[in-house]
Amino acid sequence: MPVRHPDLEVSLVVPPAPAPPQRSLLGRLSLPERTYVTEALRTETVGGVLLLVAAVTALVWANTFGGSYEAVSGFHFGPSGLGLDLSVAHWAADGLLAVFFFVAGVELKRELVAGELRDPKAAALPVVAALCGMAVPALVYTLTTVVGDGSMDGWAVPTATDIAFALAVLAVIGTSLPSALRAFLLTLAVVDDLFAILIIAVFFTSDLNFPALGGAVLGLAVFRVLLRFDVRGWYVYVPLALVIWGLMYNSGIHATIAGVAMGLMLRCTRREGERHSPGEHIEHLVRPLSAAIAVPLFALFSAGVALNGEALAGVFTRPETLGVVLGLVVGKTVGIFGGTYLAARFTKAELNKDLAWADVFAVAALAGIGFTVSLLIGELAFEGDPDTVNEIKAAVLLGSLIAATLACVLLKIRVRKYRALIEAEELDEDESGVPDVYEQDDPEYHLRMAAIHERKAAEHRRLAEERAGAARNKPNSPA
Repeated sequence: MPVRHPDLEVSLVVPPAPAPPQRSLLGRLSLPERTYVTEALRTETVGGVLLLVAAVTALVWANTFGGSYEAVSGFHFGPSGLGLDLSVAHWAADGLLAVFFFVAGVELKRELVAGELRDPKAAALPVVAALCGMAVPALVYTLTTVVGDGSMDGWAVPTATDIAFALAVLAVIGTSLPSALRAFLLTLAVVDDLFAILIIAVFFTSDLNFPALGGAVLGLAVFRVLLRFDVRGWYVYVPLALVIWGLMYNSGIHATIAGVAMGLMLRCTRREGERHSPGEHIEHLVRPLSAAIAVPLFALFSAGVALNGEALAGVFTRPETLGVVLGLVVGKTVGIFGGTYLAARFTKAELNKDLAWADVFAVAALAGIGFTVSLLIGELAFEGDPDTVNEIKAAVLLGSLIAATLACVLLKIRVRKYRALIEAEELDEDESGVPDVYEQDDPEYHLRMAAIHERKAAEHRRLAEERAGAARNKPNSPA
């Protein structure tokens, strides 16, 4: 840009403004986020294996001793005066799953205030992927039932992803995922759980009991005030949580919503001097209870479906069950992969150079495993029609099995690449306790590595001198 003066002319060249850094899709996580994801998924993996064992046990029990299975799952107990004389299966679905949804609420709150979802730009991509991963399966189910003249009631069944079951599949086949893909899968599941909660609250609410609902809201307000004033002690919160849950159950709104609401109220940001926020601490305590007890017991009393050749063949002939299978296998894969690809194109995000779109497709297929929440929604959607409920459960199991098999094949193709990436992520040559990839900008790391290499060089020089001296002193061998 020329600047003129009466006596001289000077040309100043203004450099162009630097281009904004390109957003990376499935890029490296920050160290705290990677640590959190690793710990959370380790617990979920163990819980997923227990969930898998419980599901298999339920199927074997229901198909060999069906009478005893029905007797146990249908056994009623509880205070009838409080409207809580429920069957074992009902307690598992409405009671134990409230613990699962409590953890989901805490997890969602943490993601929103301290995790991957706190930055709207970074959150846009997994949120779009998760939304597409719910909308497309619902659309697939709808089209299938419209063409087959079936019931639209089960449209929400194939929209859910079961993170624990997916991780159990990975554990069984001996395949792990790089941290970026694991975080992507976890974020998908968190957003998935949020919208599953909304679906249950909006579409599966029976006639409202306003006094009970008012009592539940009042209980939640007390819960919030206690948290606000930093009141401590499980003996305060556990009885209050049980009262809130009981009132929510009697209000006509699904009781698991109480768990979500309480989870969302916990503080998940750290104050000065805190190693963990209260939300993270409580989640760390409750997650094993959810993963190892609540969800497997729900599976035990929900996955017991009588299976035979005729029943399995019927899954592919009835529009409702076929819609569930296609929604999980085709809808989830196409929805998540397509949503991720389109979001990346429109936001100009560049895929992590260490990964390929085939990896995203494999994770999308893995997300087609819809077990816990799908079974729950299936029970709610066709409540009062036990035969259809059983057929829908069979479709969920079969669809999840097909999705798991497809994902296993796709992931095994890339297993060597994943192992190399995981080894690089975990390499800690300076033995500082922090992976080397997170210390590249730390001068102290390079000084430690220099000292390590200097010691190695000195050792090699010493060995070279010893070998050279030994060679000089060695007598000549005869010709």
